[in-house]
Amino acid sequence: MSSALELINISKNFAQGEAKISALKAINLNLKKGEIVALIGPSGSGKTTLLQIAGLLDCASFGQVLVDGIDATKADDKMRTEIRKKHIGFIYQFHHLLPEFSALENVAMPLLIQGKKRDEAFAHAKKILLEVELENRLDHKPAELSGGQQQRVAIARAVVANPSIILADEPTGNLDSELSEKVFTLLQKMVKSYGIACLVVTHNMVLAKKADRILSIKDGKIEL
Repeated sequence: MSSALELINISKNFAQGEAKISALKAINLNLKKGEIVALIGPSGSGKTTLLQIAGLLDCASFGQVLVDGIDATKADDKMRTEIRKKHIGFIYQFHHLLPEFSALENVAMPLLIQGKKRDEAFAHAKKILLEVELENRLDHKPAELSGGQQQRVAIARAVVANPSIILADEPTGNLDSELSEKVFTLLQKMVKSYGIACLVVTHNMVLAKKADRILSIKDGKIEL
C-alpha cells in the first residue's frame, strides 16, 4: 500500500524563558492507506503536538511532513490550507459540529467549501450518513442527537471529501464503553471501505488493540 502520511525526523521545540523544551524528538512515522493506527501515551507526551503537525495546523522545528506524497514542509499558509481541505479529515473528542446546522448540512459543509454544487454535495453527504446508520437523523441538529450519533456525524464529515488521512483525537473520549466500541468499529469500517489512513489518539487500550498497529509515545519519542 502507498503512504498517505510520512513524518521524517520531526522535532518540535518551544522556548520557555531561557530554557528550550523539546516536545517531539526525531519522530518517524509512515501511515499507509487503509490502515488504522492507534497512538497512545501519557498526558504531556507529545500526542497532540504530533497530530497538529501531521494535520498541518502547526509547523515542526525540524524534519519533513509528506501528505499523500506532497512535501508540505515549506508550504505557505495558503497551500497548507489547500492540502488540508483536499487530503486531511479531522475528528475531535468534542465533535465540533456546527450547532445551527442539521446533520446533513454539517456533513455537506466540506464539499461546499471545496466548491461542489449544492445538490451534488448534499447527495453525497446523504450517502455517507446512510453508511454510518443515520438515515433517520438527517435533518436533526447536533443538540437533538445523542453523543454517539454526534460522533457518527463527525466521522461522516471527516470521510465525505474522500481524504487520504483522518486524524482523530480521542474520538470516543466522551462516550461510555459500549458506544465507544460501536463508534470505533464504525470508524474502522469507513477507513477500510474508502482506503483512508487513520491515526487515532486514544487512552482506551481496549480500542487501541483493535487497530492495525499501536504506537506508543513518551517524552516526545516514539517507543519501539
